[in-house]
Amino acid sequence: MELTAEQQAMLAGDRGAAKQMAMRLLVDLGTAAGAPRLVPVAAAHVSGVSPLTGGHGLTTFLERLGDDAQVAVETTLNSAGCDSRCWREMGATADYVERQQRILDAYAALGVQLTLSCTPYETVQAPLPDGVGAWAESNAVCYANSYTGLRTNRDSGLSALAAAICGCTPDYGLLRDENRAANLLVEVECDLAEPVDFSVLGDWVGKQLPPGLALPWGAVPHFRGVGEASHEARKALSAAAANYGCALLYLDETPAANYQATLRFTAADLEARYAELAPHARIDLVVIGCPQASPAEVRATAELVRGRTLPAGRLWVFTASRHWEVLRDEVAAIEAAGGMVLRDTCPEVVHYDRASVNHILTNSLKAEHYLQSGLNSMPTSVARLADCITHAADPELAGEATYQSGKAPAAAHHSVKVPQASALSLAGRGLESQDAWTVEGEALVTDVPLTFLGFVNRRTGVIEDPGHPLDGQSIAGKVLVFPRGSGSSVAPYVLLGLLYRNRGPLAVVNTELDQQTLPACSLLGAPYAHSFDSDPCLALNSGDRVRLELRGGAVTLEVLDRAPVAG
Repeated sequence: MELTAEQQAMLAGDRGAAKQMAMRLLVDLGTAAGAPRLVPVAAAHVSGVSPLTGGHGLTTFLERLGDDAQVAVETTLNSAGCDSRCWREMGATADYVERQQRILDAYAALGVQLTLSCTPYETVQAPLPDGVGAWAESNAVCYANSYTGLRTNRDSGLSALAAAICGCTPDYGLLRDENRAANLLVEVECDLAEPVDFSVLGDWVGKQLPPGLALPWGAVPHFRGVGEASHEARKALSAAAANYGCALLYLDETPAANYQATLRFTAADLEARYAELAPHARIDLVVIGCPQASPAEVRATAELVRGRTLPAGRLWVFTASRHWEVLRDEVAAIEAAGGMVLRDTCPEVVHYDRASVNHILTNSLKAEHYLQSGLNSMPTSVARLADCITHAADPELAGEATYQSGKAPAAAHHSVKVPQASALSLAGRGLESQDAWTVEGEALVTDVPLTFLGFVNRRTGVIEDPGHPLDGQSIAGKVLVFPRGSGSSVAPYVLLGLLYRNRGPLAVVNTELDQQTLPACSLLGAPYAHSFDSDPCLALNSGDRVRLELRGGAVTLEVLDRAPVAG
């Protein structure tokens, strides 16, 4: 990868330790992706703010950055873990708020703007710039690529911050025209009446993706048959599609395309998902605004509560501070009815008081996806906005019974793995910053993408994803082999925390370059390998004893002993 004289100076440490570390990460990422150069970024958006999502890995990393760390471009910040004005009413603890403030202080010291919003595309000061961004926050990445002139890869919180510090990012992936063709056709054969219908659609597509597709930059669906879609509908669709790694989508207009599969979404599919997601026990709390509600979404909610009296503490509406002034009347109406309007935070990153909240209703499949994960392990149902408000007003509408903690069996993720018994030696690539290493250990292998945030226990390393082939197994001390990461851009901080605690993997092996896993491995020097001559996810078994060796940028993977094959 060609570097300018200034970039070479950063990499050599002549511009301080923080820029050296950040540039090393960018060079590792860019070299692994085959980027010819680094390009200037117009703006950055950094995720990893809440103590719930970033945890120990985030706090430790920020406090180790050093005094010379400063962002070089305009950089905004994702949602915090609580509203600082009313954290007691939210059920947060003083310790939680103190940890949150430490994180915010660290970002402020870097020169990051404390916008505390997961919807940076809803800016009110000025329109988004065209050009290249370095954005982390999965819904914002998908929205920007799909509907604006800003292009960004699905940066992790770490790589977005590195780009902000250096003012540049590798020229690869979705920044380049040749990688922006649609690779999945979705025929929409039903009417979508409101934003939550679009949310159901986006999440449904992620659940239907067949294994074995070549999607190096994630699914790029073309939704045909959608018709007109409001800002709120587009936002709901891109946020839910991003649950499964989608960073770019197309609506109706015919894009350049190389379709690898076709899906059909019917009225029966829509109603079946609503039936599966409907509440069947008492709702303790209704949350609206994931991603944070736009002014139109807040106004729609205010209209539905006018003239009603809601039991206290049953409706929380989340929005961004930048909308506050234009929403004073709507905020007053919601709060007069008994609801609470929160700013600077988002439902998925909040710590809930389980003494009073054990079943949530929302109109967002993004909220449902992460609330039910290990982040909160919160039973969550989904309904249309009007139904959500009706439930907020009537605690007994779904029945008097409280939610029972037993989980229904999850649908199994698609896998095509079969046991392997032959001798094996594969050739792959390592990271530019890693000179040489040798690792021997037991392999833990899947051909299903892995979501770290909420689905890998940040203290134990145990995968907690019902339906995933590796559910219940620990990555600690294993050679972890999986295609790529999916879901949240905060994933590297989960892996960082595990590595800091010595509960991380011995090495990470990806079929495809993983923009979420690579940054943590680069930062802490954890062995990382990718781009093998044959798919290691299909060639290896969990339990195989393997040796990985890096020399001269090339990685050799050899099976020493095969795991016994059952039956």
